[in-house]
Amino acid sequence: MTEGGVENAEVARLLEEMADVLALAQANPFRVRAYRRAARLLATLDRPVSALVAAGGEAALDALPGIGADLAGKIAAIARTGRFAALEAASRAVPRGARALLRVPGIGPQRARLLAERLGITSVAELVDAARRGAVRALPGFGVVLERTLRREAEALAAAPARLPRAVAAPYAEALVAWMRAGAPVREVAVGGSFRRARDTVGDLDLLVAARPADADAVAARFTAFPETATVLARGATRCAIRLRRGVQVDLRIVPPASWGSALHYFTGSTAHNIAVRRLARARGLTLNEYGLFRGRRRVAGRTEAELFAALGLAEIPPELREDRGEIEAAQAGRLPRLLTQEDVRGDLQCHTTASDGRDPLEAMAEAALARGYEYLAVTDHTPAVRVARGMDRAGFRRQRRAIDAWNARGTALTLLAGAEVDILADGALDLDDATLAGLDVVLVSLHTRLGLPAAQQTRRVVRALRHPSVDILAHPTGRLLGGRAGARFDFAEVCRVARGEGVMLEVNAHPERLDLDDAMVRTALEHGVRLTLGTDAHAVAELGAMHWGVDQARRGWATAADVANTRPLPALRALLHRGR
Repeated sequence: MTEGGVENAEVARLLEEMADVLALAQANPFRVRAYRRAARLLATLDRPVSALVAAGGEAALDALPGIGADLAGKIAAIARTGRFAALEAASRAVPRGARALLRVPGIGPQRARLLAERLGITSVAELVDAARRGAVRALPGFGVVLERTLRREAEALAAAPARLPRAVAAPYAEALVAWMRAGAPVREVAVGGSFRRARDTVGDLDLLVAARPADADAVAARFTAFPETATVLARGATRCAIRLRRGVQVDLRIVPPASWGSALHYFTGSTAHNIAVRRLARARGLTLNEYGLFRGRRRVAGRTEAELFAALGLAEIPPELREDRGEIEAAQAGRLPRLLTQEDVRGDLQCHTTASDGRDPLEAMAEAALARGYEYLAVTDHTPAVRVARGMDRAGFRRQRRAIDAWNARGTALTLLAGAEVDILADGALDLDDATLAGLDVVLVSLHTRLGLPAAQQTRRVVRALRHPSVDILAHPTGRLLGGRAGARFDFAEVCRVARGEGVMLEVNAHPERLDLDDAMVRTALEHGVRLTLGTDAHAVAELGAMHWGVDQARRGWATAADVANTRPLPALRALLHRGR
C-alpha cells in the first residue's frame, strides 16, 4: 500500500472521531452511523481519497455508496487541507475526555458523558480511581454491580499495553516499506515483529533493512524523512526511531546483507520463540544472534531465514507460528502443518446487502465475488432483533430467496447461497421461525446483545442455539471488537464439544475490526475437532477483500485448508450444511 493507503486511514480515523463526538453530543443516530459507514468504506478503498477528488471532485466521493453530498464535501476538505474543521468545532461541545471513556466495554455515549460531567473523569485511569473510591455507584443508573464491572474492564484496559489493530497499522507499515525501497540504497526491507507474525494487534512497528555499512547514513536520512513522521526519537548507524503522527513508534534496524536472514528471524519471533531457538543453537555448540549463526567466530548461516533454519536442523517455521507454542518441536519432527492460504479459499460465507445494513445491493456483491474468482458466496443478512441493522423478517428472506434463485438461474460461475445471520436471543432461542430457517441454504447464529452475561449463563445461551437443527455456523463467536469491546465470556471448551457433536462450525470472522475467533481459540477449536469457516462479514463490495485478514488469523491458530469448510468445492460444502441434508 502506498501513501494513499495512509491518507485513507487518516481520513477514516477523523470520521470515526467525528462519529464518537456526535454520539456524545446525542446527535441523530443516523448521522452518527453515516460517519461510521463512511470511515469503514474509506479504510478499505483501493484508491487514495485525494486522487478521487483530483480526478472527479466531490462528485467522485458522492458517487461512493453511503456517502452523500454533505459528507463528500467534508471528506474532500480533509483531503485538501489535512484538517477537519467540523470535528474541531464539534469537539468543543462535548466534555473533555469523554471520548476516551468510550473505549471501556459497557460505557456508551450517555454513560461517558455523565462520568465526565458529574465526576470530571477524563481518562480510563481516572475511571479506575473513581470506581475504587466508590464514586461511580452514586451516579444515576449505575449502582454497585455496574461500578464493579466497569472497574474490572477499565483496569484491564489501563493495564494493557497500547496496541493498534493490525489492519490499522498495515497502511503505515506498507507505506514505510514502499518509501524505503523507492529512495534508499537498500538490498532488503521488511516489517518484522508482531506485525509479521500476523498478530491481531500490534504495538511498535519494527522495520528491518539490509544495506552496506557505507550506505547507513543515507538509509537513516531516508527513514527519518518519511512524510508521516511527527518526531525523530533516535538516529544512528544501526538503529533509528521515529514516532508517526498517528502515535505509532517505528524502530529501524540496519544490518549488513550477510546478516539479513538471522536479523529477520530475530526481529520477527516472540521473545519466547527466540529464547527457545537460541537454546537449540547452544545445544549444537553454536551462537545465534541478530547478526548470524556462529561457530566460534565463523559465521555458518544467516544470509537467509531458510539457511538459518536448515543449519539448526529445522524445517522453516512460518512467521505466524513463531510463538513457542510447539512449533520448534514440530519443525524438528517434520510435523509442521501446511497452513491455509488465500488461494485455498473458494468462497465467502458471510456478507450483507442493502436488504439489511449492507451498503451495496445483492447483485453488486455477487458480481464482485464472481470477479474475485469465488465459486460461492453466502448472503447472510440480519434478522429483526438487530434493529440498528434493519434486520429482515421471514417475508424479507422469501423475497431475497427469489432474487438469489434468479441470479443462480443465470448460470454464472458463482453460486449464491441463501442464508441469514440470526441473532441468538437472551435465552438462546433464535430470532427467526423454524420454517424459514429450514428453508435456507446456510444459517449463521451470532451474539450481538447481552454480551456481559455471566459466563455460565452465556454458555447455556450459546449451547442452546447450537443445538437447533438448522444451525450451521456460530459467527464471530465472542462478538468482540478490537480496541472497543472485549466480547462475551463463556466456557469455550464446552461450546467446542457441543459444536462438534452437533456438526456446527465456528467462524473465523475476517473483518479486521473483529478477527473473532482469536488465534488461541482457533487452535483450541481444532484440538476439539471442530471445523472452521471464513467469512468477511462484508457490508460493501470493497470489504470482500478482507478475507486475507481471516486467513492470517486462522494460520496463527495452525489451521490447514482441510480444517476450513469453504476451501471445499460447493457439493462438498453443501454436505456439511444443515447436517448434510
